[in-house]
Amino acid sequence: MNPTSIAADASHRSESLASCPDSPVERPDQFFIGGEWVGPSSDSMFQVINPTTEEPFFRVAEAQEQDINRAVTAARSAFDSGPWPKMSHRERASYLRAIYTLVQTKADHIARTWSNEVGIVYSLSQAFTRGGTGAYMVYAELGESFEFEERHKPTMGNVGLLAREPVGVVGAIIPWNGPIINVANKVAPALIAGCTVVVKASPEAPGAAYIMAEIAKEVGLPPGVFNVVTADRAVSELLVRHTGVDKITFTGSSIAGRRIASICGDRVARCTLELGGKSAAVILDDYDLATAAKSITESACMISGQVCSSLTRLIVSRHRHDAFLEALSAEFAKVRLGDPMKSDTQMGPLAMRRQRDRVEHYIGKGLEEGATLATGGRRPAQLERGFFIEPTVFGNVSNDSTIGREEIFGPVVSVIPASDEENAVEIANDSIYGLNASVFTHDVERAYAAARRLRSGTVGHNSTYNDFGIGFGGFKQSGIGREGGLAGLMPFLESKTIILDSEPEHIAKSTLSRVR
Repeated sequence: MNPTSIAADASHRSESLASCPDSPVERPDQFFIGGEWVGPSSDSMFQVINPTTEEPFFRVAEAQEQDINRAVTAARSAFDSGPWPKMSHRERASYLRAIYTLVQTKADHIARTWSNEVGIVYSLSQAFTRGGTGAYMVYAELGESFEFEERHKPTMGNVGLLAREPVGVVGAIIPWNGPIINVANKVAPALIAGCTVVVKASPEAPGAAYIMAEIAKEVGLPPGVFNVVTADRAVSELLVRHTGVDKITFTGSSIAGRRIASICGDRVARCTLELGGKSAAVILDDYDLATAAKSITESACMISGQVCSSLTRLIVSRHRHDAFLEALSAEFAKVRLGDPMKSDTQMGPLAMRRQRDRVEHYIGKGLEEGATLATGGRRPAQLERGFFIEPTVFGNVSNDSTIGREEIFGPVVSVIPASDEENAVEIANDSIYGLNASVFTHDVERAYAAARRLRSGTVGHNSTYNDFGIGFGGFKQSGIGREGGLAGLMPFLESKTIILDSEPEHIAKSTLSRVR
């Protein structure tokens, strides 16, 4: 989930474009601000390209500074003066349940839009839309079960309370690879906390944010609680800098994340950053290589490898390196590329031309630095259109090489030999990233021991796992904070200590537990 800058990509911006097919969203030429669809401050538009056909899909308005200011003002007013923060968590939970219901009703339309924007296989976009938006229900339930106010025994005074209050106005910056899931994981906890939100959609895949705006209007969210604009990186930075925004939640590249963190640091704004990865799979000697190869292939080709948590560094004992390389190459070579809307397609195109150019650059670097290209590495000859690249496996990769260290964000994996288990864990940890990892072994005790030693936000066992019900995020330059579950709610809350001479009546009558 790591979008690169679109500032130099003129194919996504046009002042005067040829007509596109019918838009998948109701008001593509407007923004959703203050509970209404409003006209933009300029005529500039982004053109969304279907990566399978390389043809225009639809256009959306391009936000300028005036539009960002208008959206933040609406969110600020809704937080400072509107009813939303004053509602009970139970009241807000009812809105989240209504949102979830409508998302499920519109799931096929959302999934089809997603596939046409970035090339994700349609059956997968359907499953992710239905399952990955469960955050609205998770946070609705937390709104009714979590104690936002606690009794404490103070060291001074008579009554101590810890109140958890909304952080304020949230700027949510959404990536192009998984927009509907990212909107859910950012917006749902913000809303149940009592925050108001400005969603900044990606120009490459704005459809999900627009559809969510339609849903927000349909469920009757109070004006200004949920706002949507689409902007490039330069204008997006204005949202990060805006003094009316209390918190930024961002998913994207570590380069962009470092920039956002520095800006937030300058004004002491809160931020949650879910950034890049170069995730390691440690394959121990007791595990069957063919089984590991099949499991890794299935996850590595998901969304054409454009997933931040994808296992792309595959670490295996040196004496098993060649056998694993052969097994993995055989599985990668079986992957069927094609139209993501067809039922027999296993992998679609990369999301855009510049993304394919990026992947091809890294494949060239791998060859230049002496890695063994075992399979893939080319544009498929049978597909004349679309931003396709073959699933690619490199062997004999050094962890110090370019393809061993840098995030490629495509269906390219590197097999790295290790001398033993100790060395394998050392190699896995020798990275600026720490988002995801996995240990392949039949011995659960060894798996647990290795998992505790791996410097990674998530560690799976014998597969690629992520769990937004528990929490998702990274160590090191893979980010700050967590998304999902209770861990994902806390960054949208501020803790306030209240010390009173006596207990208010509503506290005395409540069932709040006492924390000592």
